[in-house]
Amino acid sequence: MTRRGGALLAVTLTAFLCALSTGSRLYYCIALCFLLVLATGLVSLPLMKRLIRVECTLSPYSVNRGESAKLQIRIVNRCLWPLKSLCVQVRMGDVVTERQVKLFPMRESSLTVELPGVHVGAFLCGVEGAFAEDIFGVVKASIRHDEKEMLLSLPLSFPVEEITFSPGDTGKAALTRAQEDYTSPEDVRAYIPGDAMKRIHWKLSSRKGEMLVRRYETPAPPDTLILVDQRAPQHEETEKALYLRDAVCETAVAVADMQLRDQSPVRAPFYGRYANEFAADQAVNVNYLKEMLALQPFDGQEDFARTLQLELRRMGRTGAVIVITTYLTPNVVEAISRIRRMGPHVRLYLVSFDPENETLQPFVGQLQHHLVEVCYVTPA
Repeated sequence: MTRRGGALLAVTLTAFLCALSTGSRLYYCIALCFLLVLATGLVSLPLMKRLIRVECTLSPYSVNRGESAKLQIRIVNRCLWPLKSLCVQVRMGDVVTERQVKLFPMRESSLTVELPGVHVGAFLCGVEGAFAEDIFGVVKASIRHDEKEMLLSLPLSFPVEEITFSPGDTGKAALTRAQEDYTSPEDVRAYIPGDAMKRIHWKLSSRKGEMLVRRYETPAPPDTLILVDQRAPQHEETEKALYLRDAVCETAVAVADMQLRDQSPVRAPFYGRYANEFAADQAVNVNYLKEMLALQPFDGQEDFARTLQLELRRMGRTGAVIVITTYLTPNVVEAISRIRRMGPHVRLYLVSFDPENETLQPFVGQLQHHLVEVCYVTPA
């Protein structure tokens, strides 16, 4: 029962008591009228629960950050009894808004709500609650509604500087040298005009009676390893902390997109609540990385320095390591320097609103002393 219903019930009881005290027919009439209004609401209550349903459809299920998805809400009213309105509570992540919809007997109503993807992440979206009122607004009933759905707000990409694996090597020099190595044959194939004479397998060709050419092993090019700090970015303003997280995710996507377009293998392990690993060598797979980053909650409590130490085992096949973080601590600096001493090129992306912070400069200087490339990213 609503506040109006409670007040009406109190007035009805008061009018009934006055009628008993004075014997006046006027008070009896007032009490009877109010009692009929209350009875109308009580009759409406079970009808609203059984004959009204709220259905919702989210389209699309993923958007790029800055774009909007649409939540289509359909209210099916099969009740002939006149009703007042329906209050729909729409959830987008942690934000809940209310919308009022007029109800008509035996008719369907619709409502479209735009859900903007302001920040990167995964957000539960849909109808949090739906409440219908009778024509007089004295009772309120909770209406059945569909379950909420997940909306992914995906990180964008932006241009970044080309990554070098070693002085004068873009990552393909080793592959080219391997293709010119005639000491590790893998298989043979038929001779094609233009093949080098030194590739011909003379003994096998004489035995088979046809010209056969050696095929050689082609080792995979070195990996680009992307290590993302999954701790929650710290800032006095919650909104700016979310922008820091956006910048971390979009930097990882930008680096991966550039390398995959160049057909360089990329690996990105995630040690957060949802442990996973991205591994690909084709540009079409960058969307998987976007979804992985959007699904990560970025609330990890594990020390990022330990994550860097765990990845030391990959250095044998890694050509470049990209470290993306919003923090710099002595342990993290020491772990990054150790990776650099093992051979691969290391680039650090420091995401900060204040890159000139004096507390960061000693750490930056120590990294540059160990030939670590330091780049700054300021969230837009």
